[in-house]
Amino acid sequence: MTVSQGCYDVVVIGAGPSGAVASALLADYGYRVLVLEKEHFPRFSIGESLLPQSMAFLERAGMLQAVVEAGFQYKNGAAFSRANEYDCFDFREKFTSGWGTTFQVQRERFDKVLADCASARGAEVRYGQTVIAVTSIEKGMQIDVVSDDGSIFQVSAGFVLDGSGFGRVLPRLMQLEKSSSLASRVSLFTHIEDNIRDHRFDRNKILITVHPHHPAVWYWLIPFSNGRASVGVVLPRETYAASEGSEGDILQRFIAESGLLNDCLAQAKFDTRVGMVDGYSCNVESLYGDNFALLGNAGEFLDPVFSSGVTIALKSASLAAEVVHRQLQGVKPDWQTEYADPLMRGVNTFRTFVEGWYDGRLQDVIFAADKSEQIKAMISSILAGYAWDEQNPYVRDPSRLTTLAELCRK
Repeated sequence: MTVSQGCYDVVVIGAGPSGAVASALLADYGYRVLVLEKEHFPRFSIGESLLPQSMAFLERAGMLQAVVEAGFQYKNGAAFSRANEYDCFDFREKFTSGWGTTFQVQRERFDKVLADCASARGAEVRYGQTVIAVTSIEKGMQIDVVSDDGSIFQVSAGFVLDGSGFGRVLPRLMQLEKSSSLASRVSLFTHIEDNIRDHRFDRNKILITVHPHHPAVWYWLIPFSNGRASVGVVLPRETYAASEGSEGDILQRFIAESGLLNDCLAQAKFDTRVGMVDGYSCNVESLYGDNFALLGNAGEFLDPVFSSGVTIALKSASLAAEVVHRQLQGVKPDWQTEYADPLMRGVNTFRTFVEGWYDGRLQDVIFAADKSEQIKAMISSILAGYAWDEQNPYVRDPSRLTTLAELCRK
């Protein structure tokens, strides 16, 4: 038997970063907000290296103090290695004004901090709730939900925001999914006790390593504040399919071929199960519709290489909350020009840099021996998440990356 459990102004699917920030902002406006989260927090998630641009969104949502007090690992940039080559970008030395530092976070703790902040701001957060159907009704949407105990209930809302991440609830239920333009790849990852003693490793930066012989294979090493770290490898699907052994065997075999990364992890203890994400890049037909919108990874996920996922999620939440507010106040907003277009300007900047990473253009820029400090600051801004700064020539016209790569090769 399905039981009705009331009417809300907004129902948010998912209590991850986008859902938490959007629900907090809308609760601040005085709306009755219900957050439905399938999992129970804390729960594991990847996407652990934040970008400085994220700090502005957290600050605006009233969550920054709680994040700072959580004691996460300080981060001021990104380091890159390939065979005997090495360079780093200090995000404090960037073209765009704003935050230049941030944190590397265990997502199970970080996401719980944000969800607790949303709850403290007035949003009702329910865990163990799976959305199974969404139906348009006269004044909004009807949402069918099944709880962990098997009971089914319905709620109605004037608007629904999908912040379900890779769960992609509304894209699946409303047939909005479409293929990504990016090639299909596989990611293998785990958490380790890192025991890093190598002086070449800067714990205040994420380390991104390129395989010395296969430029499409790359690794991340994200240090945490408790002596542990996240490590992973990204492989073309065909490379993974041709690899023998368990996920753990494959991960450690590729790490052994990595150069600097392998040196850094000489004393590491691999004490956690290795996870896998297959074909993670995704896209949708539309980011919005009648009385609903998609946030963050529920709409489009590019690639983990520049840690853009949480930044895009928080940007989408910040934009969407304002447009939802206008709609609930009786103003008919233009979701294309007020939400989709502004969000996609930054997403498309990141997309160009992801494509440039895999086709070699960006790697040639990063590892160029003699880079202009001004241009390096512009690239640093984008790597720091400021992909919406139209004053940056590489945001205004991301195709300039091709010309820059040609100059670096010469």
